[in-house]
Amino acid sequence: MSTHRPLYEYIDGVERLDCYRPGGYHPIQIGDVFQQRYRIIHKLGHGSYSTIWLARDEQIATYVAIKVGVAECHSKEVELLSRISAVAVKNREFGGNLIPPVWDRFNIDGPNGTHQCLVTALARCSLVDATNDGPFQLDVARSLSAQLAMALAYIHQLGYVHGDLHMGNILLQLPRLDHLSTQQLYDEFDSPEPEPVVRADKQPLTSPSIPTHVYSPIWLGKPSNEVLVPEAKILLTDFGTAFSPAQESRFDSYTPLHIRPPEVRFEPTRPLSYTSDIWSLGCTVWSILGVKPFLDEWIFGQDDITADQVDALGPMPDEWWETWQGRSKDFVGNGKPKEGRETWTFDRRFEDAIQAPRRRRGMEAMGEEERNALYQMVKGMLVFRPEDRLSVRQVLQTDWMRKWAIPEAERTWGRELH
Repeated sequence: MSTHRPLYEYIDGVERLDCYRPGGYHPIQIGDVFQQRYRIIHKLGHGSYSTIWLARDEQIATYVAIKVGVAECHSKEVELLSRISAVAVKNREFGGNLIPPVWDRFNIDGPNGTHQCLVTALARCSLVDATNDGPFQLDVARSLSAQLAMALAYIHQLGYVHGDLHMGNILLQLPRLDHLSTQQLYDEFDSPEPEPVVRADKQPLTSPSIPTHVYSPIWLGKPSNEVLVPEAKILLTDFGTAFSPAQESRFDSYTPLHIRPPEVRFEPTRPLSYTSDIWSLGCTVWSILGVKPFLDEWIFGQDDITADQVDALGPMPDEWWETWQGRSKDFVGNGKPKEGRETWTFDRRFEDAIQAPRRRRGMEAMGEEERNALYQMVKGMLVFRPEDRLSVRQVLQTDWMRKWAIPEAERTWGRELH
């Protein structure tokens, strides 16, 4: 029986308070100033390895986002994203403008250690936050999907695998807010509301490791169904697990379990490569188009995930099947479910996740020709053997991309894209 007790009273919507410790988060308060220029205005969000803040660059009167990493994580993200950003500025190739520009980087020292900081552009919200109210309009979803593939093609061209591709790491770009004063920004969106940190034992806070107050994030977003095509510009973020296959052998995947490529489980000694991103891209495009992921995100076990993959995609490679010890629970043969067991086929998933939610809301659904083209593309990405998957360049050349998705992305950007 665990004797662990929480150190602090729970506060909904904020980072884990016990992670304010040596090696963890840096305690930050509204009004703090970094580098004698960046004044903290509001909270934007948090992750396991960072907190993200809205700041005003008082030297040039601009609002920026500052990502402050935990002290014990010396991520390669700052260096890698700086290189990608520099190449994008130099070459001006489309795709580079879908990666956050790095405007500044520095370290700060605090009671919990030294923290890497990255200054970049503000964003409206993540796609997963936007879709809490339902699906994007179909023309918007097409544009977002094409831009994501273009951003990934740009990264792959530079020799990197993203390594953590999912809806939470795709942001909608935000129109500039620099014309607003801080008070006007608060009036239009939200003022920070400090929540006092209280120890579970009711004793006073004595450690400098934890702030006296924490903050829920500001909402700069828009409901998905209200996003228009000209507003649907994305930023692909979070390069904390990105890597170069030519320079590093990576065997572990950091993507959520329900979109993790199957070779991680069945070929654990084979280094991951660009094809691992392709599997995640196929799953993410599906999520952008619908309201449910391709595979059930509420499945927690590896065997259940594998069974779900076989239900949707058919038989797995025979050598994988033979090594899968959990196969007898749901199947009598490779791709053959036990009698009476309900299976969710590809067609059924498409209707449930993409078509039916649109019809219920009176939104445009896909026609038969587009559906068939989408099937062909997605099935070319969600292939068990990684070497048989489409490359991202081939994805961009599919009928669905060329006829339906890329034209909408061109409407978003007001120009022809290559």
